[in-house]
This record gives sequence, C-alpha cells and structure tokens, in this order.
Amino acid sequence: MSQGPRSGLAAVSSALLAMSRHLEVRDVLKTIVASARELLDAEYAALGVPDDHGGFAQFVVDGIGEEQWKAIGPLPRQHGILAAMLHEAKPERLADVRKDPRFEGWPSAHPEMSDFLGLPIRDGDEVIGALFLANKRCSAEGGAPRPKPQGGCGFTEDDEELLSILAQHAAIALTNARLYERSRELTIAEERSRLAHELHDAVSQKLFSLRLTAQAAATLVDRDPSRAKGELQQVAALAAEAADELRAAVVELRPAALDEDGLVATLRTQIQVLDRAHSARVTFTGHGVRALPAAQEEAFLRVAQEALHNALRHSGAEHVDVSLHKRGPDTVLRVTDDGSGFDPTTVRRAGRHLGLVSMRDRAGGIGGSLTVESVPGKGTTIELEAPGG
Repeated sequence: MSQGPRSGLAAVSSALLAMSRHLEVRDVLKTIVASARELLDAEYAALGVPDDHGGFAQFVVDGIGEEQWKAIGPLPRQHGILAAMLHEAKPERLADVRKDPRFEGWPSAHPEMSDFLGLPIRDGDEVIGALFLANKRCSAEGGAPRPKPQGGCGFTEDDEELLSILAQHAAIALTNARLYERSRELTIAEERSRLAHELHDAVSQKLFSLRLTAQAAATLVDRDPSRAKGELQQVAALAAEAADELRAAVVELRPAALDEDGLVATLRTQIQVLDRAHSARVTFTGHGVRALPAAQEEAFLRVAQEALHNALRHSGAEHVDVSLHKRGPDTVLRVTDDGSGFDPTTVRRAGRHLGLVSMRDRAGGIGGSLTVESVPGKGTTIELEAPGG
C-alpha cells in the first residue's frame, strides 16, 4: 500500500485492473477492499457479502490486523447501517457513525470509527455486497498529514462518486469470479459423471460374471469339488481382470487442471475451495518446486486430497496446513492438522486405514516414501517425499 492518497485517472485505472486480475472470489473481495481504502485514503475498509439468514457469507476487512480481527469475535449481523445499505440499497455518508440513531455499538476490541461512507454493490436489481469505509485521513496540500479535527475529517461528495464508480466495477469483478468458480464446479461434476460411466462400462460386466461364477462354485462344492475348484480359479481370474480395469480407468482420469495449471496452482485452487467450503481454516504454501513428471504430480495431488479429506471429515481440525517445498533433490508434500489425531497402530488393528494404504501405494509408485505422525488429541502430519522437482 502506498503512503498517502492516490488521485486521478491512473489511480482509478490501477484499482480496476487489480480487480480484474483475480478469478477467485476471496481474492477479488480483498482487492476491492484494499483498492477502496487506498483510493479514498481511509483508515479502515470492509466488504460484506450477505447470506440469506441475516448474516454474511463472507466479510473482508483492510486496516485491521489479524490478531485484532480475531479479538473482535464473530462476523457482524445484518443490522443498523449495514442492514440499511443492503435492504434500502442506497449510499450512506455520515459525519459520525456513532451519532446515527441506527448505530447499535460494536465489540470492545473493535477500533473506534467516526466518519463513514458506505455503498451497496449491485448486480442489476440484486444487492450482492456492501462496501464501506471509515475514518478519512486528513491530508493537507501535497499529501502531508494534518491534525484530525473533532469528529473526523469527513468523506466528501467526490469521495462518494469515486466509491460509486469502484462499486460498479466491483460488481462486475465479483460476478465474473462467481461465474468462474461455478464453471469449475460444473467441470468437476462433469468429470465425476464421466468417471461413473467409465467405471460402469469397464467393470460392471466383469463383476456380474464374477458373481455368477461364485454362485456356480458354491453349488458345486459338495457334489463336484473338482469342478468347484475350477470355478473358484475362474473367480480369481475375473477378480484380477476387474481390478486391472478399475485401475486403468482411474489412472486415465488425470485431473485436467494438472495439465493446464500444474501441481502448485492446482493444489492452491483446490485448497481455496476447501477453505471456503469448510469451517476449518485451510492454507497452502508452495515455493521452489518446478514441474514434475505427470505420474508424480498426480500422486502428490491424490495424496494431498486423501489427507485433506481425512483432516476435514474425521479429525475436527480448526486449521489444516498444506505445504509443497524442496528438500535437497526431493519434493516434499506436508499436510498438518490440529485435529483429534489417532493411534496409527490402533487404526491398523481395527482394519480402518483412513486411506493410508492407498497413499503409501501412490508414494511407492513414484519411488517416494510416506510418513504418518499422529497422537490422539495432538493432530496429524502426513508427509510424502519423492525425488524430483
């Protein structure tokens, strides 16, 4: 963020270009908020996307540190001035928000705010968000700071007009991001449908033959053991063929995103989707890893997906962190959660593998190794290390 206010066509153009660079909704929201705060030279900025239950599906702030944001507590509800912007769909420009009759206070950790400017973000007749700023900075000629008068510096009509332009373009950027994410979801659904057809065509006939042959063996066991033995050998052969068909169908299903975007970008995108879909915070860091052979990239992706599934579905974790980095000549995938953990030996004895067998098979298939560290009540770390990258 630059120091002092930015003005003129170049500043507006930079903000609009920044919004158009991102496709994921969360990145677009963050860019809108940061651009608005910088353009209008405010201490604080926020953007809320409403849900259908009186709250906010997403709420992004700029100007408040992470620790203070955590201390503030739960996301705000749609009440007071926020509700007015969402439901009446009109701008709100106030000299001191605390003196407005609709003001209902804020949590103790919330920063003090005075002058306020807020606008709805509209897509046609639908209000898809509310963008608002607080505490206009005071600057004299040339951008130098000047003392802040009682009640704040105040947002002007020009500020409101500038924010209105930004809000119109924010609506376009946000709508485009939603359409992009929806298209990715449809692609995933289509891929699942294709897999279902692949599996049905490749395996169902062999499984049907397998069942009939097993039934024939069962009827021959007592009266013709020799023939029964032959039927059982046929059962074994059919089972092996079915397993080969299934394996071939799954191997063929290399995720399209890997070919288009590579492993790091594919992991980052999938983890962003999981972060939005689950209450747990899911984060990703990836650096220093070059492109890997196709088989290795797919193995890393599948192990990450399995480990994430376990963490998000079974562990009750509040935070899951995924990292992909170099360690000497090797590439290392690490998935760590702060969930309930488990005793790996107990899991094996109980016959519940949590996908560990599949993950180890994938690691071995690319000349790598899988390490699982977990203690009940202390979370789980799964690490795949393989040569290359």
